[in-house]
Amino acid sequence: MHGPSTYEPKYAASRWLDKRLPIIRMGADFMAFPSPRNLNYWYAFGAILTMCLIVQILSGVILAMHYVPTVDGAFDSVQRIKRDVPYGWLIQSMHATGASMFFLAVYIHMFRGLFYGSYKAPRELVWILGCVIYLIMMATGFLGYTLPWGQMSFWGATVITGFFGAIPVVGESLQQWLLGGYSVGNPTLQRFFSLHYLLPFVIAAIVGLHVWAIHHVGQNNPIGITEKSKKDTLSFHPYYTMKDGFAVAVFLLIFAFFMFYLPDALGHADNYQRANPLVTPPHIVPEWYYLPFYAILRAVPDKLAGILLMVGAIGILFVLPWLDTSKVRSMRFRPVARVFFIIFVIMCFILGWCGARAPDDIAIKIGEKMVDGESVAYGMKFVTLSRIATIYYFAYFFPILPLLGFVEKTKELPESITKAIHEGTA
Repeated sequence: MHGPSTYEPKYAASRWLDKRLPIIRMGADFMAFPSPRNLNYWYAFGAILTMCLIVQILSGVILAMHYVPTVDGAFDSVQRIKRDVPYGWLIQSMHATGASMFFLAVYIHMFRGLFYGSYKAPRELVWILGCVIYLIMMATGFLGYTLPWGQMSFWGATVITGFFGAIPVVGESLQQWLLGGYSVGNPTLQRFFSLHYLLPFVIAAIVGLHVWAIHHVGQNNPIGITEKSKKDTLSFHPYYTMKDGFAVAVFLLIFAFFMFYLPDALGHADNYQRANPLVTPPHIVPEWYYLPFYAILRAVPDKLAGILLMVGAIGILFVLPWLDTSKVRSMRFRPVARVFFIIFVIMCFILGWCGARAPDDIAIKIGEKMVDGESVAYGMKFVTLSRIATIYYFAYFFPILPLLGFVEKTKELPESITKAIHEGTA
């Protein structure tokens, strides 16, 4: 789509290699890839996510050399890594904090795609591959969360694997396969460790497909119009390699702040206690990046219905390219859709807040009443608030987005990217 390769090997060795394995040509073509000239820093999160994936794989490989995947040795091995292995405290903190940084970057990346319409034709497959990566990331993160074998690790594994038992017909067999038996134990931990080690490499392979798809159909841009001429594009290197490099450096500062000064802030205190099957934590919660889906799961009293809603909350992202009927990609030119999108983002944060709290706690206090001589607060509970947010979450994708495509009056699109830059609207 972007023309034949312009790479010409200059040396005999590079010419010999280029005829047999054109890896240098691929790198040169990647750097010369024509990109829209109006990409802002929201588009730098692709490079940030690549950095996060590399950090997670490298640190994970090193940690696997010292980790003991048994119920008797897992918790102690993590403590030994942090205390006795040279620089183990750094590597363990890098891996644990890196998971949160990875999900932070991917959520920003996804919200950017939603706002700028990066899922619209011809980039449907780019979006779907991104959703597959996100789904595998969620599985990898959950499996990794169980490995320290703390209280929250054990009970989180017990609760999540218990959900599979609610699936009709195959649920019980699937649950036993995951557990390696009838309860969380040594076979469970070994299965989870094996899968947690494998899946990041699967993610890396799909990331390669994701990038390949982007290079085939071209990148989207903030105003969502196709490049009309070479004036609308810039070579990826040095323009965007420098811009992405700066964004990665800023992100690394945030990463380093948490890693060195607040390494345990993003985890749960109960997970620093050895797993005890006889003591159930008062409130079982997942990591922060699962909280919105956990709130959706608890929004309905029926277990199977909750599972279907949670799965549907992710599954609906896969069909998003066909739900949005608007011909305009970017919400910069869709004022009504922009308002609904802002509400959607707020509801996602509310779901995360609800997921971190007990369902029967008071979210919005209305007043107090006397019960048995004591003053008791009453108002909207977190479970009610999560139901409202869940309804809007699904309503945003259907019917709001499909209807907006037919009734919304959009702003006039610029004639070209270059003209939009000159007019200050790019």
